[in-house]
Amino acid sequence: MRIYKTKDYDEMSRVAANIISAQIILKPESMLGLATGSSPIGVYEQLVKWYEKGDLDFSNVTTVNLDEYKGLPKENEQSYYYFMHEHLFDKVNINVENTYLPDGMNLDSEAEATRYEALVKSLGIVDLQLLGLGRNGHIGFNEPGDIFEKATHCVTLKESTIDANKRFFDSIDDVPKQAYSMGIGTILRSKKLLVVVSGEEKAQALKDSICGEVTPQVPGSILQFHNDVTIVADEAALSLVPEEYLSQK
Repeated sequence: MRIYKTKDYDEMSRVAANIISAQIILKPESMLGLATGSSPIGVYEQLVKWYEKGDLDFSNVTTVNLDEYKGLPKENEQSYYYFMHEHLFDKVNINVENTYLPDGMNLDSEAEATRYEALVKSLGIVDLQLLGLGRNGHIGFNEPGDIFEKATHCVTLKESTIDANKRFFDSIDDVPKQAYSMGIGTILRSKKLLVVVSGEEKAQALKDSICGEVTPQVPGSILQFHNDVTIVADEAALSLVPEEYLSQK
């Protein structure tokens, strides 16, 4: 596990974007696993800037997204389909036919979870999976629970997650209560994991994920079992992590 400590969100975004850009340059046909939410927005903004400068080419890249709200149509501004097009897909030369997300409008939970899991497997192994970390330690929408979910599944969101996401909606009543998410097993199949974490409100979750026992009560703790994890986090997010962990290479 490699941990990079940055001064703030902007530096975190640049460092993480640099890691992704290196992946694309070294392997133009990379398959990237992508995340949504506030944490990766700066990463995508930086990648777009480098594309506009002519430094990056997305034409052969394939992407698979971690998750999608159940019940939100693609046109909804809070759907993750809309998010990805707004922040990345519509701003670079990626072939949209090579971008994949769960179908939030398929209300048959079992069928959609099975379909998306099979799709991701059929595309091959994700070269680099971008992840955020929830305040309760979730990765993707894998919430704290009694087991690590192996495959793509439908998640009933915890109240803490709904509360954290309500800022994106007109009211808390508008926040979807369920979502489709890659499972922990799906995520861990990726060759590399890149985790971006920012803000003091994530500090306890990050400490528990890095330093604590591996438990499904802290889904992010499973990162300790992957052999190629890079965490890029700002000073606030790393404020509770002992210094000796920051020297890991």
